[in-house]
Amino acid sequence: MPSSLTASPQQSIIHRTVLDNGIVVIAIENSAADIIASRLFFRTGSQREPRDKAGLTHLLAAVLTKGTDELSSIEIAERVESVGAQLNTDAATDYFLLSLKTVSSDWLDMLKLAGQILRSPSFPETEVELERYLTIQDIRSQKEQPFSIAFEQLRQALYQDHPYAVSVLGTEATVSELLPTDLKDYHQTYFRPDNLVISVAGRISPEAAVQQIEQVFGDWQPPSTPLPTLTLPLITTQPCHVVTPQETQQSVVMLGYLASSVTDPDYGALKLLNTYLGNGLSSRLFVELREKRGLAYDVSAFYPTRQCDSLFVTYMGTAPENTVIAMEGLRTEVERLCSLRLSEAELQAAKNKLLGQYALGKQTNAQLAQIYGWYETLGLGIEFDLKFQQQIAKVTPEMAQAAAQRFFGEPYISLVGPAEAINQILS
Repeated sequence: MPSSLTASPQQSIIHRTVLDNGIVVIAIENSAADIIASRLFFRTGSQREPRDKAGLTHLLAAVLTKGTDELSSIEIAERVESVGAQLNTDAATDYFLLSLKTVSSDWLDMLKLAGQILRSPSFPETEVELERYLTIQDIRSQKEQPFSIAFEQLRQALYQDHPYAVSVLGTEATVSELLPTDLKDYHQTYFRPDNLVISVAGRISPEAAVQQIEQVFGDWQPPSTPLPTLTLPLITTQPCHVVTPQETQQSVVMLGYLASSVTDPDYGALKLLNTYLGNGLSSRLFVELREKRGLAYDVSAFYPTRQCDSLFVTYMGTAPENTVIAMEGLRTEVERLCSLRLSEAELQAAKNKLLGQYALGKQTNAQLAQIYGWYETLGLGIEFDLKFQQQIAKVTPEMAQAAAQRFFGEPYISLVGPAEAINQILS
């Protein structure tokens, strides 16, 4: 089932093909450099982990390249490094990813290696133990970082029983209990051809890309059992304060709001509001709260793209004695978006910045393979590239204000800092 799309601004032709075994292939021919970048996405991620096995996808990503039925971790590393290639794995909330980049002449060999890694990992027990230990050290390290603490407790309060409540790393308690058998069961369940998207960008024709992917993966047949149905709990909004007293040199103040998924009609408007509020040195939060009032060491906003309900966060690092006015400043700026409509000039500036950064994020083969593979994996399709840009262009000041009014009600408030500063807010 081949299809194609002309993508702006490069005017590259994006070819989409579904193989007989269900693998979706996205191919972009770009001969500017003798490089081929590939992204192999599985439609899984931490949202498909049982709560008592949080961190399973991340641990699998860490261990996957440590051995196959035929190769040791050292042999895998030598094959990659001997040709100067790059091969990495990653786990996210909404997907699992193997990334590959190499010169064109070595791409087929590296693709075969990736096939071995994905299809027949051995999960050596000593490697699982080592990566489990390193993950726990990462989790402990984050508990010493005020920003990480603030975001973790905000996320847990906002998402409650939803898998998004927990870091992709998992928790110390859940990771400690993960076993090689857990990895094997998860791998057997979700690593299958009809759950795989392979995107390729570089000096290779779409026909050659499909033919070589067929050569490596064509004999991989999906099991007769269907993929597990993803059933997620409903998120109920219950704004609250979550605090961690800590004798730090600054307070972290964070406001969070449950926001739309990438498929919601308000997604584009919220992306623009995020750009206006917190993107760069010209953003509203930076200019008003740091430059004019000197309240912030660090101030910004973020709104990640998610398959399920996302979250919209504004935050500030400030001197403890400024904790109260910092929180009031953040709330005032967010509430201003509900009560005052952005001017046409303000909105156009945000559009220019957002779309300019978006275009710059599609310059390399690796970036092209990432974005089109990611859109396909999220169920948006390769055409979302153009739809997103059109969606942004169509947002009016009225639409931006309506989105703000819909999502920016009472915030979840997360605080980390000296007890005396925090208590001023709670009293």
